Amino acid sequence: MSATVSEGYVDYLGHKTWYRAAGDLASDAIPLLALHGGPGSTHHYFAPLEWLADERPVVVYDQLGCGGSDRPQDVEWSVEVFRDEVDAVRAQLGLDQIHLLGTSWGGMLALEHVFSGAEGIVSLILSSTLASIDQWAAEQVVLRNALPREVVEVLDRHERSGTYDDPEYERALETYNDRHFYRGPRPRVELDLMDAEKAKDVYRTMQGPNEWTPTGVLRGWDVRDRLSEIDVPTLVIRGRHDMCTDAVAATLVAGISGSREVVLEESSHTPVLEETDRYLDAIGSFIRA
Repeated sequence: MSATVSEGYVDYLGHKTWYRAAGDLASDAIPLLALHGGPGSTHHYFAPLEWLADERPVVVYDQLGCGGSDRPQDVEWSVEVFRDEVDAVRAQLGLDQIHLLGTSWGGMLALEHVFSGAEGIVSLILSSTLASIDQWAAEQVVLRNALPREVVEVLDRHERSGTYDDPEYERALETYNDRHFYRGPRPRVELDLMDAEKAKDVYRTMQGPNEWTPTGVLRGWDVRDRLSEIDVPTLVIRGRHDMCTDAVAATLVAGISGSREVVLEESSHTPVLEETDRYLDAIGSFIRA
């Protein structure tokens, strides 16, 4: 990649949201804005997206509360806080027109941005994401219960007692993540950086203790009945072994008129890292079209 890179901060709610832009934002090319997952994860796994910056600017940022952004104690976390942050990033960086990509929670946020009436969205890329938290949780239960019996027993025991921070429970979760979050070689620097800078408190507040127990702010989140409102070209992309299962993706594809689906056969929830070349080729081709 030969594109120039700039970093800085956007002012939001009296705090600083960190951003990184690869490519010239003053160029005529419509930029790609990528929204990371979590809630409370970071931009780090988006690093390969910068290879697209030879064609157009690529902008990522760490949502408030994680990564290089401020970690305020005076903010009540909500969907609205993060949705309005997208507006602030776009306004302060002059992103009048964008190709919008969101992964996992970032895809939910992208949908929220579209449904808010935001203008200038040229295309929408929904990567390993969902339209209903209840459907998502039900599908994660299926994946969880298909883990080895001894792993499920550990999960059951700690979930009954509420000891979600116990190291034994966290080790058991790694088995689920190794199957359905990232299936590639380790160590992987992007994931190590994300793990070091993610915000577990934001995740717990917004989602809950895990992917199949939505007890947080997102409990009941459901936009299935609004998918028909989307009238921009939309790509649904995911891994074959993804937490975004066949059923979850089918809901998006069926609900969004004219949407296109791409499934990467060797990937799970982070195909941008697991099958980087195929992922970037699919996104680049879609945007150019």
